[in-house]
Amino acid sequence: MADEQTTAEPWTIGRLLTWTTDFLRGKGADSPRLDAEVLLAHARGCQRIELYTAFDEEPSESVRTTFRELVSRRATGTPVAYLVGQREFFSLSFEVTPDVLIPRPETEQLVIRALDLVKEVDSAETLRIADVGTGSGVVAICLATHLKNCLVTAIEISPTALAVAQRNARKHGVAERIDFLTGDLLEALPAEEQFSIVVSNPPYVSSTEMAELARDVSEHEPHLALDGGEQGTQVIERLIAQAPKYLCSEGWLLLEVGSSNANRVEELISQNPSLELHETLKDIAGLSRVVQAKRK
Repeated sequence: MADEQTTAEPWTIGRLLTWTTDFLRGKGADSPRLDAEVLLAHARGCQRIELYTAFDEEPSESVRTTFRELVSRRATGTPVAYLVGQREFFSLSFEVTPDVLIPRPETEQLVIRALDLVKEVDSAETLRIADVGTGSGVVAICLATHLKNCLVTAIEISPTALAVAQRNARKHGVAERIDFLTGDLLEALPAEEQFSIVVSNPPYVSSTEMAELARDVSEHEPHLALDGGEQGTQVIERLIAQAPKYLCSEGWLLLEVGSSNANRVEELISQNPSLELHETLKDIAGLSRVVQAKRK
């Protein structure tokens, strides 16, 4: 790497990983070893696990050049997912670009809860699910993949983000069971549409929290998908107001929220006469993550 031209010691895969881990740690990366492995595997065109059986191999000059460029961009804050163009979510690989939010593990709880709710419904009819603010399409696509008797409507205000979601749906073979709509929350829907479940990972970062975001998030991920206004509930308030009109009787609304505004979201639901608040689900860190409501 930096002293590559001045040392006689060969730049093996093992040495590249060790040097890059230390380098990225010095640049403040949260997971420098993982970052180094993902970037080198991408440059080498292999699975990350394959690196472990090739520590003594000397990669070609072209691989080292590609790797060096990726590491340089990572050091200046570009997220690894954008550098390699993909991110795993719910055991599936999804294309991600700077037009979409990078999927987080916490959002998998939305998928799990929706799957559990469908299991509780004893119906031979095709169930309808809406994913509001679909982004890269991870939630909609995972639900369509695991629920063969469901039709999903994926709504996104950003046309460029929706294009990413459509490519991901085609990649996973579920495009024919997802209706993609460009629009602002549920306003894109015909008035007669009804859903058994409406799920959403809306913008919920407050103005204060936006100013405190890590550099790789604040400078690279789309603020449209993050910024929830002063209290972080600006978009959520509108969605809660719209949802009852589009929910079937006893249909469910599932909202991913931040731990700092979960109580506020619960209050907003309690104030809506058409919705009944249910227990808020916590993530693996014990933080409030998914607020649940059922149409009365």
